Amino acid sequence: MLTLSAYYQNIFNAKTYKLAIDAGCTCPNRDGTKAFGGCIFCSENGSGDFAQCRTLPVAEQIKKAKLLVEDKIKGRSRTRTGKYIAYFQNFTSTYGDSAFLIKKYHEALNAPDVVGLAIATRPDCLKDDILTELACLAETTFIQLELGLQTCSENSGNFINRCFSNEDYINAVKRIQNANSKIHIVTHLIFGLPNENEKDMLESVNFVLNVNSTSAATDSETPFGIKITCLYVLKNTKLAFLYTQGLYTPLTEEKYFSLLQKALLLLPENCVLHRLTGDPPKKLLLAPDWPKDKKHVLNKLNQLLSYIQVFHLS
Repeated sequence: MLTLSAYYQNIFNAKTYKLAIDAGCTCPNRDGTKAFGGCIFCSENGSGDFAQCRTLPVAEQIKKAKLLVEDKIKGRSRTRTGKYIAYFQNFTSTYGDSAFLIKKYHEALNAPDVVGLAIATRPDCLKDDILTELACLAETTFIQLELGLQTCSENSGNFINRCFSNEDYINAVKRIQNANSKIHIVTHLIFGLPNENEKDMLESVNFVLNVNSTSAATDSETPFGIKITCLYVLKNTKLAFLYTQGLYTPLTEEKYFSLLQKALLLLPENCVLHRLTGDPPKKLLLAPDWPKDKKHVLNKLNQLLSYIQVFHLS
């Protein structure tokens, strides 16, 4: 398995940062196309609570996002050598008018020092014209498509109001790989969904690994990515109602890291670790409390990764 930092370093030969921006989209399980309200864990801003204001032009969003990471870059080097990936993060960033969205993708790529795109979406929201455009862009620039699967349990998917099937995910991976195998596919998973046990969560990891390896259109060693996070209870969500009624209990820190350890041992060498924890907005977070100590969580993650590396070498 590869860390994201090392993966980007190999591609861009520089420390690379993602700039969270907003394409102005919604989701089909929010606007009534498939359902209303969105997934039970999503806040009013979707998953983009740290993204820039959607009413600003893309170029202006990128400028503001750069300021947030500028100090990190300066702290690592006397000269600014960092590069950026424009990350269309919140809601479903391929859902809407295709020409409007494609224009935004190009605006992002035209910004200084932006070397690629990362686009968060759903498996059921990849229109042919958008996928064709991204496949063309992937010939000359880095394109990363992030699919929010969350779980391979159809029962859990229904409970969280996901409103797409595992078959939608399988088809999306195949379509992306067939369109252009250079597109980097990343899958989001959530540990701690209501009514899921350890077996369910590890089955979701294996499901992602199987789909991305057996569906490969060209090289079975082509890197693919995975994001894993603990489920957070945010204010003003349906999950918050379940939590306050005593109908949902979030994972403890001990249990989450135990699950992570077991999941990491399953990952092949060509799997890129994009995330092993989230960064919930503290003003919205109801539970669990342990992610609030970000330094502590990062230290534990580093210890876990060191253990996994030693395990693989032994």
